[in-house]
Amino acid sequence: MRSATITVRVDERLRERIEKIAKATDRPISYLVNRALEQVIAEEEWQIGEIKRRVETADKRDAKFVPHGEVEAWLKTWGSKKERKAPKCG
Repeated sequence: MRSATITVRVDERLRERIEKIAKATDRPISYLVNRALEQVIAEEEWQIGEIKRRVETADKRDAKFVPHGEVEAWLKTWGSKKERKAPKCG
């Protein structure tokens, strides 16, 4: 795989932490940064994909929703002795 160089500014404390981990694991800093970027990018890609999928579902003509007030009332009971059941889509 071809690589490319990018330059980023990081907080001094973060740089120190990365260097400490690199030393402890006998890995280059670039390896750790690549791993971290891969994890963050994969998570962001997943989240963006889920949002798009959910918006497409909500945009369908036959989409069903629970009114905001019902959800809000239900959430206010969470953790209480009188916790309500989740409202159903109508």
